[in-house]
Amino acid sequence: MDDSLKIELPWEWQAAIDAFDEYLNTERVVSRHTVSAYLNDVASFAAHVGSAPAAVTPTVIRHYLGHLMELGLSRSTMARKLSAIRTFYRFEVRSARLQGSPAVAVRAPRMARRLPAFLYVEEMTHLLAAPDVTKPLGMRDRALLEFLYASGCRIAECVGLEAADIRVSAGAVRVIGKGNRERIVLYGTAAQLALRSYLEYARPVLAKRDEDALFVNSRGTRLTDRSVRRMIDRYVQQAAVGKHVTPHAFRHSFATHLLEGGADLRIVQELLGHQSLSSTQIYTHTAKDHLLRVYEATHPRA
Repeated sequence: MDDSLKIELPWEWQAAIDAFDEYLNTERVVSRHTVSAYLNDVASFAAHVGSAPAAVTPTVIRHYLGHLMELGLSRSTMARKLSAIRTFYRFEVRSARLQGSPAVAVRAPRMARRLPAFLYVEEMTHLLAAPDVTKPLGMRDRALLEFLYASGCRIAECVGLEAADIRVSAGAVRVIGKGNRERIVLYGTAAQLALRSYLEYARPVLAKRDEDALFVNSRGTRLTDRSVRRMIDRYVQQAAVGKHVTPHAFRHSFATHLLEGGADLRIVQELLGHQSLSSTQIYTHTAKDHLLRVYEATHPRA
């Protein structure tokens, strides 16, 4: 559990949360950020209810969600906390400490369905051209941005790549995504050229001798997702894009532009690594919205 969260818990909860911590770190193979969030959410719930894990009922969980709503927490935050509680109780059932989970009967708050933020092709073109490729760090940045847009990779998948994973001429690379699932992502000619320049001229200058990461920072070690966010913010200002752009916006743009170009929805699902088609279908709304704006701006009878 995050040391920054000081919560005094009954021994029944503390023992259960310690076991849950070990499970998340060994069997679930999730990121340390996810582990920390889950443990903190469950500890906050335990401190609120007070009673032992086995004494919790669906009504207790619903009252807790009502308490969170009174505190002014967003629905997405409430849904995340409920997800952590559900995962904890699934672990308790699996470990044979409980016969059933009280969280199964509790519905998550209905979420407002927001369209994913994305860049138009012209905006993306300006952003990709922003790095100064006469310098090693600029070559790295161009390669990274081109790869994010060309592959639709999540930022964690991108910074987790090893230099040995990449065969530039193949135009494809194996990545480990959410839930430790493996998939092959593709990237086109522009990304190939940028990656080749980075690997031949920039990475040998930047990377420490024993560093395995594909993308490295100015100190020669693995680039972090936080560093990538700062780098993107800098180029967004430089390119005067005029909107907030996150690393995930590259993934959204990748999917939206494929659908606008006529790609089949199930192909996009496979490229994104979505388990459910419903996760991919939201991009059809984005694509239709874009088509409507183009139609209204260009058709003489619109």
